[in-house]
Amino acid sequence: MTSPIGGISLPSVPTIGALGGVADATAATSAASTTGDGFAATLAGAVDQLQGLQSTSSGLATAAATGDLKDVHDYMIAAQEASLATEMVVTLKNKAVEAFTEIMRMPI
Repeated sequence: MTSPIGGISLPSVPTIGALGGVADATAATSAASTTGDGFAATLAGAVDQLQGLQSTSSGLATAAATGDLKDVHDYMIAAQEASLATEMVVTLKNKAVEAFTEIMRMPI
């Protein structure tokens, strides 16, 4: 999706299955269907990717604080990406716990 303002392009919204993209989600789905641990593997991959985004943001924050960062925009973008990824992973975790709780309430 591109913005009507010239020179600015917005990336497409990442898939829920993986924080990467369509290729990552397809690979995760096919790997999960063969191993049988789909949600756990997807959630673990999302958490690993979240840790990478947060460490990148932290490194750029350190560079900004020491004056080594040339472009502050890089830090702002990385911080926002890490924030959104954290929000998404926490929301997924909360929905999974909610679904588990709902399943446990079902009468046998």
